[in-house]
Amino acid sequence: MAPRLLEKFRSEISPQMQRLFNIKNKYAVPRLEKIVVNMGVGEALNDIKILDKCMDELALITGQRPVMRRSKKAISNFKLKKGQPVGCKVTLRKSRMYEFLDRLINTALPRIRDFRGLPSDSFDKNYNYSFGISEQTIFPEIDYDKIIQVQGMDITFVIRNAKTKQQAYQLLKLFGVPFST
Repeated sequence: MAPRLLEKFRSEISPQMQRLFNIKNKYAVPRLEKIVVNMGVGEALNDIKILDKCMDELALITGQRPVMRRSKKAISNFKLKKGQPVGCKVTLRKSRMYEFLDRLINTALPRIRDFRGLPSDSFDKNYNYSFGISEQTIFPEIDYDKIIQVQGMDITFVIRNAKTKQQAYQLLKLFGVPFST
């Protein structure tokens, strides 16, 4: 069975985007290509168990095993050597991407204290949207009593076929991403 947001995209969002931006071909409509969830764990330099625990938590949140990221170069001020583990990331596509987006919008973001919406100016030159979350405890899959330390993460929505920032913004708005006004 297809995820709820994928069905919504096919039946409601895509035709609405075609009308709104006068797009003739349904394959030229902007769409989500992937969601990348990145967790930088600087404390992994001292204790690798912290990174292992963060990788387990990220796997619980996304439903997919993360990839360990290593440093590309040495930085002496941070006592960092080339090739040391510094974080982890997950790239979500297709049904897992839509299921994660659904859980993020409907359960995780409303649990943030004093949440007033995501900033609407975080688009890059390719019209991809990125934002950060300061703690992983907003996801209901994480047991608050079992976490070693509060860890933040960066989430990037990679959007394909967007010609303007307005198209990318409207696509995410129609999916239900809560932007601040």
